[in-house]
Amino acid sequence: MALRIGDRAPDFTASTTTGTISFHDWIGDSWCVLFSHPKDFTPVCLTELGQMAIRKGDFEARGCKIIGLSVDPVARHLAWADDVKDVCGTPLTYPLIGDPDLDIAKAYGMLPASASAAGPRTAMDNATVRNVFIIAPDKTIRLILAYPMTTGRSVDEILRVLDSVQLTADHKLATPANWQPGEDAVIVTSLSDEDARKAFPNGWRAPKPYLRFVEHPN
Repeated sequence: MALRIGDRAPDFTASTTTGTISFHDWIGDSWCVLFSHPKDFTPVCLTELGQMAIRKGDFEARGCKIIGLSVDPVARHLAWADDVKDVCGTPLTYPLIGDPDLDIAKAYGMLPASASAAGPRTAMDNATVRNVFIIAPDKTIRLILAYPMTTGRSVDEILRVLDSVQLTADHKLATPANWQPGEDAVIVTSLSDEDARKAFPNGWRAPKPYLRFVEHPN
């Protein structure tokens, strides 16, 4: 069954470029971004690995760990990491999970249960292993994004959504279209005006009764 936002992220034990991990224990009390790749030594994925390494500090500042996954053994990951450093100027500063048996890709709904690891598999066979998951400290999934192999992922957008879901986790707020951190947010519709007055004593502006903008709670 496909995973949905709000589902508990499947736990697993796996080998990574930094050693064996138990995923939920590795996350601990942090937020987590898990992003996946269909094969090692693929061009778009290499640039993404490098950019995530470069921006690791931005995730850490938000209390978030990052971890990659690729449908290849860890030994190939380590060789690929040399290319990342050569092209992007940075080593891999986070774990990259090996998933040659496709177990994790299947558990996260990125490949069908019938997919077989037997025989040679190309990136096209694994083309759907191009997801981003944001996982909260309670291990629930807060975001699922899927990308085609030809479109590189935007680290800025992943950080923007992380800021949004963290804001929602801490306050009764949602974020409007094109929202950027620090901009006005929207009071969730599940909060009545009476309760909203308690939560937001400075008030709000409401172009429509169900659209209530408040200043970002810095």
